[in-house]
Amino acid sequence: MLRFGLAAVLSLALLGGCMSPKGDTVEQKRQAAQQMRSDTLARLYEIHPYAQGQIAEAAGYAVFSNVGINLLLLSTASGWGIVHEKATGKDTYMKMYSAGLGPGLGVKDFRGVFVFTDPEALKSFVEDGWDASAQADAAAKAKDKGDAWAGSVDVAPGIKLYQLTETGLALQATIQGTKFWKDDELS
Repeated sequence: MLRFGLAAVLSLALLGGCMSPKGDTVEQKRQAAQQMRSDTLARLYEIHPYAQGQIAEAAGYAVFSNVGINLLLLSTASGWGIVHEKATGKDTYMKMYSAGLGPGLGVKDFRGVFVFTDPEALKSFVEDGWDASAQADAAAKAKDKGDAWAGSVDVAPGIKLYQLTETGLALQATIQGTKFWKDDELS
């Protein structure tokens, strides 16, 4: 059983590193990422209307699509997204990968919206892309059934995070290390 669990996590890790928006061409992938961003922001504004004002006043924001799995003591997540810098209007397409240790079981599809209140935090995120965190959550959602906490949390000075669960079931308490980096194909 442990070997099966380890094989499943390693398989997801290998496949997850290849995640990118759907599409055959660079332009189709960019359009898919932009559509995900629009859909996610619209949903966030429905759930938390005040987030629209926070994003309007921010230095920038990022929207990521992520899929995560936690199997026994290992967890992993991977995804892709767009960072928007308000001062220049520039979009930077990025990827992310996360791995961690801690008890848990489940799979979840979620969206992360980072709000950068500090221009230096935004610049550092795009250029350096590191985040290390402790995480504890419980989420249950399938289509429009279930509920998950979707409020914002401060993840670093000058950065707020809203997490919206799309589908999945997960119960976990993990120490995660996450790396965000520019998508060379789309940026």
